[in-house]
Amino acid sequence: MSAMDPTEVFRQEASELFEVLEGALLDLGQRPDDRELVDSAFRALHTIKGSGAMFGFDKVASFTHEFETAFDRVRKGEIKPTQELISVALAAKDYIRALIEDPQSTDDIIGEAILDDLKRFVSADQPAAPVAEIIEAPSRAPGESKQAGWHLYLEFESHILRNGSNPLDLLEDLCKLGPCFVVPITDGIPFLDEMEPEDCYLKWDVKLHAACHKDAIDDVFMFVQDEMKLTLSPLEHVEAPAPAPLFQLLDEEPAPAAEMTAPMVEVAAALAAEQPIAKAEPTSEPRFEARSETKPEFKREAAPARREEAKQERGIATVRVQAERLDELMDRVGELVIAQARLTQLAASGSDLSIKMIAEEIERLASSLRDTTMGARMVPIGSLFGRFRRLVHDLSRDLSKPVEFVTTGEDTELDKTMIECLADPLVHLIRNAIDHGIEDTATRAANGKTAQGRIELAAVHSGAQVLVTVKDNGGGLITARIRAKAEEQGLIAAGAVLTDHEIHQFLFHPGFSTAQTISALSGRGVGMDVVKRTIENMRGSIDLSTRPGEGTTVTLRLPLTLAIIEGLLIRVGEGRYIIPLPAVEECVELTAEDERSRGRNFLNVRGNLVPFLRLRDIMSSSGSPDRHQKTIIISTGETRVGLVADQIIGNHQTVIKSLSKLHSDVTIFSGATILGDGTAALILDVAQLVTLAQSKVEKQHISEAA
Repeated sequence: MSAMDPTEVFRQEASELFEVLEGALLDLGQRPDDRELVDSAFRALHTIKGSGAMFGFDKVASFTHEFETAFDRVRKGEIKPTQELISVALAAKDYIRALIEDPQSTDDIIGEAILDDLKRFVSADQPAAPVAEIIEAPSRAPGESKQAGWHLYLEFESHILRNGSNPLDLLEDLCKLGPCFVVPITDGIPFLDEMEPEDCYLKWDVKLHAACHKDAIDDVFMFVQDEMKLTLSPLEHVEAPAPAPLFQLLDEEPAPAAEMTAPMVEVAAALAAEQPIAKAEPTSEPRFEARSETKPEFKREAAPARREEAKQERGIATVRVQAERLDELMDRVGELVIAQARLTQLAASGSDLSIKMIAEEIERLASSLRDTTMGARMVPIGSLFGRFRRLVHDLSRDLSKPVEFVTTGEDTELDKTMIECLADPLVHLIRNAIDHGIEDTATRAANGKTAQGRIELAAVHSGAQVLVTVKDNGGGLITARIRAKAEEQGLIAAGAVLTDHEIHQFLFHPGFSTAQTISALSGRGVGMDVVKRTIENMRGSIDLSTRPGEGTTVTLRLPLTLAIIEGLLIRVGEGRYIIPLPAVEECVELTAEDERSRGRNFLNVRGNLVPFLRLRDIMSSSGSPDRHQKTIIISTGETRVGLVADQIIGNHQTVIKSLSKLHSDVTIFSGATILGDGTAALILDVAQLVTLAQSKVEKQHISEAA
């Protein structure tokens, strides 16, 4: 596979930075005094600007620079970010994204209007100073003590060199702010044979003789703030060294001990001998000096611990892999699982003990490889949840409904394919919750509620499933209105006996809407049916629960992955089928009484009536049924259904293969798999079977009522 286009790499990196920037801006609207959020937003902007210029996105670099300049008064703490300012900043972020993703379709006039809005919100009598402006030291009376610079202590993490950063370059940038006196601290340097060539062992004590703003120093270390410890304190006035050529560490001739090849060894040897690394110009006092503060006290026992720490740091490194490669790897693992199942079946039918041992070993390795590969495809659902904060922010503003958005379970992992499929359904559910669920401020006040609504988005593992819930504290579903609309559309007969749960299911019917008026957000009956269809295509289910006046909760029950699942293999007639194991509650034997009552559609399971389906009738199986038939109780949410089969064969590692478009009208199957003997077995769609059972129950109720 060819290497990725560098501009595509930049787009991917920029996409991650946009998420950081958007999150920081949204949090800033809630916590306007949080300095860390401001710094996080500026770091993201600074990186986008620098990388954009590097990859030829000049418009991106120019606009982002103007964005930074306009937003600079916020960074300096001179003004607080208002909600209006945050909204304009988010629009600026969207414009930068458009400049990167589709530069041809962007309009310069829109960008200029956004910048004008930014400048208008942050304007004041005195214009904001540039970020890196150096403030000249004011004149002072004799003997008066004034701050004349900064005293810095710099300690970098040992792996900073491996990340591509060079502390010497950072010191050189620091020298551009004013005269510097730099003292390396060498007490952390180990013996030569214990050194890791790529580790940084030096620390630095720096006196900067320039009355510059603290933000100018922060800018120097902006990209390494998470990899260093910086201690900063004001430096009282002393006579500063006379101006001289800038930082000359790399240009001067090295000390005699610097004949070794490794740069770090040069520095260590020179410092150990108390030799200056950079010599002063004979005609002027040096602007930058480096000397040893103390001789290092070498300790051999410290180096192995550092090496072990470095190994652990390297062990948690990540590698960016294209999604297509993971998909291809998953396909190969699926083929391996099928081949392993065939080998296991062949070994079981023979008497060769060595073949059976090899088959067991391959089964163990294939299972381990399957789990590892599936683990590589798992993504924290928090990467998806973060996208909806902007959606809630914009809807809250457009509908004039203050809404608090709360997320929990962001660390819950789900297959990346599931994450991609889940985005659109959650958008529909959150929009509905704010538009239909959350009342307007006046109504909430009349009902004794807080003015601010609340949307909770949560994820949690439940066995082999992930439950994703969208909960609001609005007015809840109005069951009577839903029923009236269903009767008006002819979906149910007037006076039909239905439970509240059954009535609420009409919300998922195509074209169904209880909205009084059609707006840009709702009223056309498009959305919830798409949500249900998408979730069922993912072999999941959707449940609704509501409490009048208190709110509604929508629960999505999803499998962990769409690639390989645990299944229950059954036989119906001559055919074999797979039921996803997470949907199976229990298996019971069909009694003689149930066999004799062909007209009945219910089983008595420990006092509970459970509707059941005879799979032989659905599959139109020929021949007579087995004498002792089995019933598999499956469930989706609160609904339980029994499936009657001839035989339960056992558990099966199921590699899911999608059906072709020619079988799109076959609704009770969600896919197929290959068994150990090479034959195919169809995978039953649990949600469709439950719907079929409910339909039969409704027809029976109607016939009994007639």
